[in-house]
Amino acid sequence: MKLYRLPIVLHAPGEHEEDQFMAEVATLPGCRAWGDTAAEALENLQSVATAFLESYKERGDPLPSEVEAAGSDMGTQALSEVLVAL
Repeated sequence: MKLYRLPIVLHAPGEHEEDQFMAEVATLPGCRAWGDTAAEALENLQSVATAFLESYKERGDPLPSEVEAAGSDMGTQALSEVLVAL
């Protein structure tokens, strides 16, 4: 199993026309999730990011180089990352 440490960006409500928080993984284009709170957006992003990486693997597509470089053995978690284990 490999652990991917994906840097995230969290946007406050109103920054992108939505009335919710938006969290995204910039290294995975289109990997975004929304929530009524920052915590909810981050929790939703965890599921979305996992689905993104699983989709790449299932199709046999290579992960973006920035994502592959973020793969590592188990380590510590920073607040600006979402962790995905595949």
